[in-house]
Amino acid sequence: MAPTEVEAFLAEARTLQVATINPDGTPHLVAMWYVLRDGKLAFWTYGRSQKVQNLRRDPRISCMVEDGNPGDYGSLRGVSVKGTAEVVEDREVVLQLGQDIASRYFGGLDEAARAGVAQTGAKRVAVIVTADRIVSWDHRKLSPAG
Repeated sequence: MAPTEVEAFLAEARTLQVATINPDGTPHLVAMWYVLRDGKLAFWTYGRSQKVQNLRRDPRISCMVEDGNPGDYGSLRGVSVKGTAEVVEDREVVLQLGQDIASRYFGGLDEAARAGVAQTGAKRVAVIVTADRIVSWDHRKLSPAG
């Protein structure tokens, strides 16, 4: 995919697969909701979560977003991002990110929703991913002959 196609794909996709490195070297893989912030993947999570513990020790991260019908190879597309994660504890940044995510997945936020984000956000941190390498694929572009 061209860079503009990658950005459009990431803006419309819904679930980010996030891999960090456990203390024993094995991958820790989870699915997260996310937003794009200044062209970077961003998500929030509990500060005591395994992924955050892993990132504090080793900030390397891999993320993937994919789409398509698993039974139709020609429909598969995705983006893989390898990079470095920054764990941000600044309450203002965390709450704004939480509001951005809630707004993306649930629509506009009323006062009750903002209060819910603030309550949930008290124990969360923001994670911002700086990409070192982006790989994308779109099998819809393959020729019918393969």
